Formats: sequence, structure tokens, C-alpha cells
Amino acid sequence: MISALIALPSHVRRKLAGALESGSLAPPFTPASLRSMAGVADEAVLNALQEWRRLGVSGRAGAAWLRSLEEAASGVVPASLVWTGPEAKGLHSRDTRQVYEEMIGSAKRSILISSYAYFDGKKAFQLLAKRMDSSPELRASLLLNIERGQQSTTKSEDLVRRFADRFWKSDWPGKARPSVYYDPRSLELDGPKGVLHAKAVITDEDALFITSANLTEAALDRNIEAGVLLRDRTIVLTALAHFRGLIDQKLLLPLP
Repeated sequence: MISALIALPSHVRRKLAGALESGSLAPPFTPASLRSMAGVADEAVLNALQEWRRLGVSGRAGAAWLRSLEEAASGVVPASLVWTGPEAKGLHSRDTRQVYEEMIGSAKRSILISSYAYFDGKKAFQLLAKRMDSSPELRASLLLNIERGQQSTTKSEDLVRRFADRFWKSDWPGKARPSVYYDPRSLELDGPKGVLHAKAVITDEDALFITSANLTEAALDRNIEAGVLLRDRTIVLTALAHFRGLIDQKLLLPLP
């Protein structure tokens, strides 16, 4: 399946990605629609798209993956280490808060932030809220964990509603609202639980910051935290496609 898409000429892949992202090429995929929207008449490509559909891969996620192929030959991944905590003499590294604030401040089109925990929401989200209020074109997504307390038997929907009420009334300081998503597995009463533990920031589809730091003052300024800032679009788009896939396939759910 993948080999047929990899084998496409670069300009055809770009056209196919554009058609998938815009929705002009959408299920049910047919030879005629594929030829008309992307200029492709390859049965193997059609089979690949139909397999994507069966797997629940959205047009946006597929487009992001196709675009990542354009960067696959870029060579060495441009990366820089990012740290919080005491500075080691003779070693230079970026600062966690500095990178976090620079990414939010420079984002023009989109920003995705995933964090397991945050503290003092008005302070933690202040910079993002200001950017969104001053830049209506900026689209933001927050991926946050909702915790079930030990011994709690409260219904999952009640926990989500309480979290949403507190978040929008007390934690979010802006007028423009981000899209917020959570992992419903963290609220299950029975069976193996999972939590949204990823800490990452993606801006404008060209920068990815992966870090051990949560959105807390201690993590951004005092703890020993380690991270890496990547500007290789292959990796950035692959990570973004993964997060979008979790949302599109309803493995992450929107906060009311």
C-alpha cells in the first residue's frame, strides 16, 4: 500500500495531498475521482486510499503524511536540546520556557499543545490566549488529561462536565477559544486505564517541541526537564498526523 504512494512523482503527491486536505477528493474513492482531482490513474494508489478509508485515516491525516514524504530526503534532522534546571558549566542549551514562549509567540496559522498536567490555568495559558485574541486566524488545539481520583466512582460524563466547567470558567483566560481534547480511557472505572501523558508543542506544521515538562511553573523554570526542538518537516508532519489521527478516529474526544 505505502510503496504505491512513495513511488508517485513529487508533483503528483503534492496534488493528491491538496485534494485530500481540501476534501475535493473524498470517499468513496473511484478511478474517475482520483483521475479528476489528482491526475492519477494508478490502481495501486486507489487501493491504498481505499485501505486508508478502511483504517479510518482522514483526508487531513493522509495529506499530512504525504507531505512528510516531500521532506524525507532532507538529510540530517535539525534539532536542538532544551533543558530546565541548573545550568551545567561549559554546556549551552535552550531554555524550556524560552522555547515554549517563542513557539507560541511566532505561531501564525496553527498550534497544538499536549500536556499531561497544568497548574494555575490563567497563568499557564495566558500567552496563548493573548495570541489567539490578537490573531483571529490562529487555530489552537489543546490535548489535556482529565484525572479520575482514587476510589472515585463518579460517572465519566460528570467528571468531564466538571472539568469543562472549571476549565472554561476559571482556567482559560481568553475570549477566543481553542479546541480541547481528552483521552476517555483515563476515566474508565474498569479495565486497563491509559492517560494522555505526551508533552509536545507543534506550530505551523514546521516546528515540533517534545519535552518532559508539563505546563507548570516548576517544570518550565526549576525542575530538571529535558526536551528536543525539531524543525524537520518530515518528523513534524508525521507527529501532527498522528495527533490528528487520534482526534479524527475519536480516540481523543472534544471537551464540551
